[in-house]
Amino acid sequence: MTRVCFVGAPEVNVQYELLSRETARAALSTYEIRQPFENSLAVDTVSVGAAVSLCNDLNWYLVRFVDTVLVREPSISDTEWLSRRLAERVRDGDVRPEETRERLAIYGLEDGRLVEPMYVARRPDGSVPTYDLRDVSETVVVRVSDDEFGR
Repeated sequence: MTRVCFVGAPEVNVQYELLSRETARAALSTYEIRQPFENSLAVDTVSVGAAVSLCNDLNWYLVRFVDTVLVREPSISDTEWLSRRLAERVRDGDVRPEETRERLAIYGLEDGRLVEPMYVARRPDGSVPTYDLRDVSETVVVRVSDDEFGR
């Protein structure tokens, strides 16, 4: 199962905003809703294509209420997420799954909330650099496409 996670902008309650709108609620009604991070809404879909399609269906709401969209595809990584843009490129065949490893956004996890992404390249030995923007106990690694790197 491919998980897609919508992380709300700081000033909104993403679950309320998505579930209080009839069209968004209908699009999400067939899924079991989860909350992997503070102010997030996640659902499991059958594939990267279905996850990207759901994002496209909800795009009007995502632009207004969502800060970050993450996609986790177990056939690519069990522990790292893909950005929405990178997931689209994988789905479209523009990027092969094994080519998604190099460029990363590493978020700190503070009180369950994603904070301050640090954009880095994976080290030559395959390891991930240590998050150093603030003192956090956990991090979330997101693979990003070349055009998102270092925003």
